[in-house]
Amino acid sequence: MKRYEYQTKVIDAKGWNGGKVNIEDLDKVLNELGSQGWRLVEKTASNEGMGNTRYILCVFERELE
Repeated sequence: MKRYEYQTKVIDAKGWNGGKVNIEDLDKVLNELGSQGWRLVEKTASNEGMGNTRYILCVFERELE
């Protein structure tokens, strides 16, 4: 039976009321974890109000050996 471990990362949105995600920072996190064997399995954005994103919550998994 396969077993997995999980890791959760929070990517902050910048700006006065949120809403501006730095794509370079997000890519850096995704690529760094991907190179360690982590796979993005879920993401969700929090809503600060009026449609602005405050942060993105990313959940990663990788198979245990």
